Amino acid sequence: MINKILYVLLLAVVFQSCKKEKKEVFHEETVQKPNIIFIMADDHATQAISAYGHPISQLAPTPNIDRIADEGAIFKNNFCTNSICGPSRAVILTGKHSHVNGFRMNGDRFDGNQQTYPKLLQKAGYKTAMIGKWHLHGLPQGFDYWNILQDQGNYYNPNFIKENKDTHQVDTTMVMGYATDIVTEDALKYLEKVKDEEQPFMLMVQHKAPHRNWMPALRHLNKYDNIEFPVPETYFTNHEGSIASKEQYQTVYRDMYEGHDLKMTKKKGNSELAHNPWTTDFERMTPEQTTAWNKAYQPKNDAFHDANLSGKDLGLWKLQRYLQDYLATITAVDEGVGKILDYLKENNLEENTIVVYTTDQGFYLGEKGWFDKRFMYEESLAMPMLIKYPRLIKPRTEVTALTQNLDFAETFLDFAGVAIPKDMQGKSLKPLVENAIEDDHFRDAIYYHYYDFPAFHMVKKMYGVRTKRYKLIHVYDDIDEWELYDLEKDPSEINNLINDTIYDDIEMQLQKKIKALQLEYNVTEQEFKQANKEQIKRSYKGFERLRGKPMKAYEH
Repeated sequence: MINKILYVLLLAVVFQSCKKEKKEVFHEETVQKPNIIFIMADDHATQAISAYGHPISQLAPTPNIDRIADEGAIFKNNFCTNSICGPSRAVILTGKHSHVNGFRMNGDRFDGNQQTYPKLLQKAGYKTAMIGKWHLHGLPQGFDYWNILQDQGNYYNPNFIKENKDTHQVDTTMVMGYATDIVTEDALKYLEKVKDEEQPFMLMVQHKAPHRNWMPALRHLNKYDNIEFPVPETYFTNHEGSIASKEQYQTVYRDMYEGHDLKMTKKKGNSELAHNPWTTDFERMTPEQTTAWNKAYQPKNDAFHDANLSGKDLGLWKLQRYLQDYLATITAVDEGVGKILDYLKENNLEENTIVVYTTDQGFYLGEKGWFDKRFMYEESLAMPMLIKYPRLIKPRTEVTALTQNLDFAETFLDFAGVAIPKDMQGKSLKPLVENAIEDDHFRDAIYYHYYDFPAFHMVKKMYGVRTKRYKLIHVYDDIDEWELYDLEKDPSEINNLINDTIYDDIEMQLQKKIKALQLEYNVTEQEFKQANKEQIKRSYKGFERLRGKPMKAYEH
């Protein structure tokens, strides 16, 4: 009798154990992997996203991009590893620094055969797609569908490169319309195609805008004509304490092309552009587009000629024209983000879709007198990072940890439940947005390295570290200079403290941190020699032509 009872109990235990195991397996099988939509603009400064609260953006808000922050997380200390377009994209794809993934500067060729997060997601069962600006030379790998802008891309009637599934040939086609709208519409078509499939998807939507030369959509040409944007306090700075800052070629009032960049005309009553070298951006327009463009710009260009500005007044006028065009160009990007967010909501995809908005690096909106990026100063080092995922991320989450584009690949893999390869050099941001780790415990410093000199804009090579409060920069190659900044006391980074003995201990700590991070990321002496070797064919000769030819330049 006792044996029978024991036998029955044993059967019950086994049954419950099997039932529990079966339940756990069933649960594992039914966990739905998140879809991922990665939206990246080109050169979109944090100062121009209203969720970040900068005075400029309050006059030119981005309500749809802000929705991602309102419904998810905003990163307040997110930075790039190398502030230039192609290298940043390579870092994002690989989760590795430039010297490891092999793409240090524009002009390099990205090794598409190497490991990337889209390939890993694809292997894990994701459908993957890439639409818009690729800018890495060669053709995309790791994507089931891709449709990319040729080279840098044009704002109007751009060429797109795509694979013809019928012939397996690569076709290049001019697509009529405005680049930002075309990229958005193709993204929506892709979502419509995959929305009902059981496979999760990962879609990269990468815009040309607001890259130079800041050509707004026809519907936005006059959007900010009557807005006067605040002038940065450092707009007319003399760059004391920084040789590299003195010798750059990216000053708004000195180096912008008056025609190509600022859309200025040669004389009143004539639509012929002033200095407009080596580009075909305006020639790509149809006659109808050109007529609409000239109708918008001719009156304000004529008013400029009537004003007969010079000196400082001319410099200030150029800043306003630059900001008006730059911010109007962003409007179509924001509208596109809104369309994608609306589509997700309308098609019941919102809850299980991660949406990220970012850019490839920061950008100057007149700070220090500049446009463009490249330097390790905050405006070009910092980059926006907004992410929403209703399942796991609480609305209006703020992340103050030191994060980088180096971390994006690891984050997507982590959310997708895919093992993060040990050779990736970043960290998953998932614990931060889930509040599983305190921001101050995530990372105590970030490492930066820019290689592209001598080259366009003539920004010198530099590397350095940034902590929550301090920044140490080494500018090297044709000069050997160090710069140290206390970001708490000097957020504009005007006062170089490298020779201030009060900061000697801080400098020593930061020097040690640089060496520690270079060791961690395998930055060797050979790396510097290799970078110099790859630049050996470049020379200073001819770079003077890169500067604009101002009508009446402001000389400080």
